[in-house]
Amino acid sequence: MPIMIDPRLYFITAVLYVLLGLRVFLSQRAQEQGLPRPPEGRGELRVGLVRALILGVLLIHGVLLHQGLMEDNQLDLSLGHSLSLIGWVTVALYWGVSFRYRMGVLLPVILMITGALVLSPLVLPADKQVTYSHLLAFKIHLAVSLMAYGLFAIAALHAVLMSSMEQRLHNHDRPLTRLGPMPSLVAMDTLLFQMVLAGFLLLTATLVSGVFFSETLFGKPLPFNHKVVFSFLSWLIYAGLLLGRQFWGVRGRRAARWTLVGFGMLLVAYLGSKFVLEIVLHRG
Repeated sequence: MPIMIDPRLYFITAVLYVLLGLRVFLSQRAQEQGLPRPPEGRGELRVGLVRALILGVLLIHGVLLHQGLMEDNQLDLSLGHSLSLIGWVTVALYWGVSFRYRMGVLLPVILMITGALVLSPLVLPADKQVTYSHLLAFKIHLAVSLMAYGLFAIAALHAVLMSSMEQRLHNHDRPLTRLGPMPSLVAMDTLLFQMVLAGFLLLTATLVSGVFFSETLFGKPLPFNHKVVFSFLSWLIYAGLLLGRQFWGVRGRRAARWTLVGFGMLLVAYLGSKFVLEIVLHRG
């Protein structure tokens, strides 16, 4: 029997994400406008509280996802659920990264975008069950690919902020502080390439695991279709970006642009194909 989920739960989860994002953003803006900063201990307490609240919303979203994704012990990976799942993975990855790095306004942006993605199962068609979701090869492939998408999503948003920061630094009538508290451009550039490298390794593992998964299920390697082609193009772009960094010192807005191009290829490969099949062609 299909599990009926109260639509209000989707709205409640979305509102929690948005309220958290707004709270973090307003707190950051208050600091930038010169308001008194809290004592060091209290500041750390607030950071810990925000992390705890994000974890709480992630758990609620996770339960909602599990109920929506699993139907008759089969996985529903329709476009709406896929968007919501990628949003959850992105927040979860950022939550882990935040223990080592603080990227300022990127946090509220991610939270509010995910708040919108939570609602996608309500407006996009569902019922695209994956009959082979019980296979270990598929589970490994799915987990690795979702981590790659989530990490590249953070890298893409990071690249947008980097480009905006660099442009504002060269345009003195647009105050940089309106972006909220941010690390230096050098630190952001270093972090961007760390994320790109980690995402590239995960994307490589995704393509390799996809080959093994296809061999296990269909007895043949990956089919030569648009999804594979665009995924491989994305892999080539990120490989070229990493090589460019190593040998020619590619950085700044050029690196940010190529990061966005690579992420765009991934979107076309996976979400683009789902949109065409499920929304335009009405195929499962």
